[in-house]
Amino acid sequence: MNEFDNKAREWDKESVHWDRSKAIAEGILRMIPIKFNMKALEYGAGTGILSFLLSDTFEEITLMDNSQEMINVIQEKVAKSKSTNLKPLLFNLEQAEFRSDSFDCIFTQMVLHHVFNIELLLNRFYQILNPGGYLVIADLYLEDGSFHGESFTGHNGFDVELLSDSLRKAGFTPIVSEQCFVMKKATGNVLREYPVFLLIAEKSSK
Repeated sequence: MNEFDNKAREWDKESVHWDRSKAIAEGILRMIPIKFNMKALEYGAGTGILSFLLSDTFEEITLMDNSQEMINVIQEKVAKSKSTNLKPLLFNLEQAEFRSDSFDCIFTQMVLHHVFNIELLLNRFYQILNPGGYLVIADLYLEDGSFHGESFTGHNGFDVELLSDSLRKAGFTPIVSEQCFVMKKATGNVLREYPVFLLIAEKSSK
């Protein structure tokens, strides 16, 4: 079972998930010249909060996740909202190439620090992004490991400059990054702040 399957039914009850997604959506709308005929992919969509917030902005959004329960929740929300342009998809881009479609914008939030092979995923994003398209990454700035704790096997956030170098190696041109949100989490008896960055890169139109 995927580690997020057990969290799916309770995910939307956490106000921080909504607040963070709203901040990211506002940043995307402000920093990218979106046209309505653009097709987007949210990778690691979870329950699709961010995609639902942006559903009126894009012609179509594919919500890709490798958690079956998260996809189940998205399907229920799509049916309830009668959305016609939100397409849930169970797929693990870390394990296989995606050849069914291409996109004008790919966005992902708080996902990359769970990815083992960053280089592989960035290359696969590049492959399915149309020329002139945008990649949007929202994730934690580099932190001391206290956000997830000692048992976590992923990345303790990112140095944005080093991540930008990885994007360049994959063929992207980093455009801009900024802090977009601050996560607050109790570690021990201390309430700590963990800032989140929003990084936008572009695939050359040539």
